[in-house]
Formats: sequence, structure tokens, C-alpha cells
Amino acid sequence: MKRKTKFASTVLALMLSVGALSACSSNGGNNGNADPSNAPGTNPTASSEAPAAKDTITALLPPVSPKYQENFEQMAADFNKLYPNLTLKIEPASWEDMTQKLDTQVNAGSPPDLAFTNSESIAKYADLGMMMDISPYLTPEMIGDFDEIPYGYMTKEGKQYGLPAYLAVHSIGGNKQFLEEAGIDYKKVQQSGWTYDEFREAIKKGVVKEGDATKRYGFVFATAGVASKDYLGILVKGAGMPYPFTEDNKYAYTDEKYLTVLKAIRELIDDGSMPKELGSIDAGKRWNMFLTGQTMITGKGLAVFENSANTNNKKLEANDGSAVADSIKAEYIVLPMPSFAGQPAVSHAVVDGYVAFRGKKEPTEEHAANVAKAAYFLASGQVAATTNTDLFLSHITDSARKAAEGVDTGRNSDNIAADEALLKQAPPARDIPTELAADAIKLENEVIIPKLQALLAGEITPEEMFEAVKKAAVEKFGADGVV
Repeated sequence: MKRKTKFASTVLALMLSVGALSACSSNGGNNGNADPSNAPGTNPTASSEAPAAKDTITALLPPVSPKYQENFEQMAADFNKLYPNLTLKIEPASWEDMTQKLDTQVNAGSPPDLAFTNSESIAKYADLGMMMDISPYLTPEMIGDFDEIPYGYMTKEGKQYGLPAYLAVHSIGGNKQFLEEAGIDYKKVQQSGWTYDEFREAIKKGVVKEGDATKRYGFVFATAGVASKDYLGILVKGAGMPYPFTEDNKYAYTDEKYLTVLKAIRELIDDGSMPKELGSIDAGKRWNMFLTGQTMITGKGLAVFENSANTNNKKLEANDGSAVADSIKAEYIVLPMPSFAGQPAVSHAVVDGYVAFRGKKEPTEEHAANVAKAAYFLASGQVAATTNTDLFLSHITDSARKAAEGVDTGRNSDNIAADEALLKQAPPARDIPTELAADAIKLENEVIIPKLQALLAGEITPEEMFEAVKKAAVEKFGADGVV
């Protein structure tokens, strides 16, 4: 079994693979368009071990990449071609209703076999006893196809609850023209980062007013709807809290550094760098504000936003009516989040992927094995190559790298270098006990998110929110269970 054992080498491999997409553009490599990605050549167990009995594997999948859901019919056909006795039945979902739909199905005891979600949610569903451990059904070849770090994010207490689709860093992104007009040396920031004070002064320079009206904000972050927890979750990592628990499993958000971040959230709104109505801005509006020139910097940022901005730029150049209304040409620049309180910069690394569920009834060995095959099919080879190329993300399986050979994404080289620097700041996965992790998710949903919305609206002070979080944390984890 071949495994990558060093995080640094994994990061380097991830980034080199991005570079390789460009570098290999003249190699005439196989783009893999003809055959299913996980054809028997890259999945040696496929044909010889396919069970005779017919079976259907269900999957609840959101729009993972801009073109992802367009490929559902082809993905199902390719899977059936690989396993003629198996059917992959895909139920599409939007990002906005994905969690609600999955929770409803889980609570009813009839979840899909697979759902696309982040690794952090595994604890929540494992605590309910609704996850399926697929480790007994993964072959050494399947496991060895993955880079070790992202693979480990789907592991909880020795059980493999799914397979990762990608490892990415949530950052922020700026409009190159506006950054230059504001005198911000973005290339230096990309490599060296910035403190909160430096960031605050920079985004002040991005504000443009016409009389009393703000024509452009320095920074806009989506804080409503599905993105409601992202802003604070990403910021606190730069304040020396990469996980909700310390290394000795004490709850970390009772530390005074957490209050420092809460104060910053209000400061950026109060000084006019961010909109007063920030709490009502969802992910779609945030991106629209970037493309229409209403903000200099947007967040959270993903590599795919560079692709989306480039696509809209091309539509504008071609006078294509499908370009975003009132949008302007915008060159997307990857930027890091600021660091706080003298703490080292820490990136918010996310691993999303295909998580396996079980219903109230114990699945048969045969069905569980088929779910594992479907998870591997979606997370590797051509499916992963197509999806991650669409997302401008590096590949995390050898089979996807091979399938993507010869593809030129046309990425900005400065952004590739910035992503490399951000990935080096990503913390390694922590196997926090499932019960503690699930309790932290409950505290986040029941206390932190509502209080954050009240803080954004100016209804409570940072100090009041901090005290509410501390009180709830002590009640949940005990006085000895917090810092």
C-alpha cells in the first residue's frame, strides 16, 4: 500500500499538481474524456469483484463545483458501466438546503447512502449512530490512492466514515485593480500575511463614498444562511485557536483571545469598512457585490472564485447577456485572513467529501461494500479530476492527477503561490473525541451562531456574547473542561 506520510510533502504535492496542470498542457496527456474515471485500470477491484445481485446506492449531492450537477447523468452512467449490477441514484440539493434536507432524512432514519458534506459534520452524525464505517470494504489500492492528510480528516476514532473529495483553504479574495488603487502590496501580503491592525487599515483604504453613501466597501463577508458560522470560525483560527479544543481537550473559546476577535468584528462594521447590514448578506449577495465592484475584498474565498470571475470576465468581453448584471471585469486575487493578538497565522483548512450513512436497519455486507465502491468512484479518478479542476483545486488522489494530466486551468501564478503558502499554515487533522466534537457543534448552533447574528446587528456587545459563550461552555463541559 502506498501512502504519503509527511504533511509538508503532501502540501507540496498538492500544489505541484496544480502547477503540473499548467506545465503539462503541452504534453498531450490523456484528458480522460472517453472512459469512466475509475475504470478498471485505476480501480483493479471493479470488474472482478462486482457482486451479481442488483443494488442501488443513493447519494445526496449539492453543486460542489460550477459544472458539477451538470455531470450527474454522466456520472451515473459511468458508474453503471463500471458496475453493471449497480445503480447510482443521485438526488441534487442546493447548498442552502443541503444540511436541512440531510438532517430531515437522518432524523427520519432514512438517510442517503452517501452525502457530500464537510469532515467536521462527521462527529454530529456519528454521535447519532447514523454513520457507516466503510473501512472494511476499502481495498488497499483504494486507500493508497489518497494523500494521507485529507484521508485522515474522514477518520474518527479508527473508523472511516467516508472519502475526501478535496482539501482546500478558506481564505479571502480581492479585486486586483482596487487593491492597487488602495496602495496595498498584495503580493507581499500573499506571502507574508497581515496582522489584524494592518488588515483593518488596508480595508479602510478600499472604502469609496459618494456623499454619505458608501459606493464600495473595503471588505464584505457572507454571514447569513448556510455561511452563518463561517466568519467567526475562520477568524478565531488566526487568534491561536485552530480547533475548538486545546491539545488536552479543553474547550478553547473561553480564552480572552476569543473576545479579541469579537471586538474586531464590531470594529470593522462600526468604522464603515463593512456594511451595517452584514448579518443579512448571504453567499450569493456577497459574490454579486464583488463582481459589481461594491467591495474591494470578499470572503470567504475559495480557489474556484478565480475561475468564476474569469468566466464572467470572458462573458463581459463577448457581450454575453448571461454575465452578472451590472458586473465589471474583476481579476481575483487570493489573500490570507489576518492574524490576531500576536498569534501565528493559521489557515482554515477544509476537507469535504462523500460521507457514508446507515439507516435504522443494519445494512447488509453486500450493500455496505457497494456504498464503499460508490464513494471511491465519486472521490477519485475522472470524477474528482473534473470536479477539482473546475474548482481550481489540487488533486488528492493519484488517479485524479493522472486523469487531469494535460489540463491547463490558466490560473494566476501569484494565486497558485499564495495557495501554497496558505496550505503550509493549515493545521493537521485532530481526532477530537466524537462526544466532545458533537457537543461543540451543538453549542455552536444553539449559542454561538445566534449570538453572532445579534452581535452583527448591534443588539449585543462583544463582551456580552463572550460571557454567554463562556456560561454555555461551562454548563456543557464543566469548569474543568474549559480553558
